[in-house]
Amino acid sequence: MLIKSHRDLAVYQNAVSAAVDVFALSRGFPRAELYSMTDQIRRSSRSVCANIAEAWRKRKYQAAFAAKLSDAETEAAETQVWLELADRFAYITSEEMRALDDRMEHIIAQLSIMAANADQWTLR
Repeated sequence: MLIKSHRDLAVYQNAVSAAVDVFALSRGFPRAELYSMTDQIRRSSRSVCANIAEAWRKRKYQAAFAAKLSDAETEAAETQVWLELADRFAYITSEEMRALDDRMEHIIAQLSIMAANADQWTLR
């Protein structure tokens, strides 16, 4: 498949899907968490997508491309932390947490593979 934009990347599509699901799940968080946990988990999950898009646009420079992929990876890990806390506070079920956590792990793996093979993705 010819990849013309970041939207064509499987990792981007997975990240957007996960961010949408995080948003839907976080709607059930207590109102008191609106400006803390709810905001943070939504921001970090959306940031995964944004950093992938930014990485794609930085393909001219291998180091910059890899750095933005690393940023996306760290945002995915941050999302995992918020999911774990939401589970421990019983804002979500353990099954919901595990399902989204597994998806984030898959996204992190995809990003790691891309970063390890940055030379195959960058412009020459």
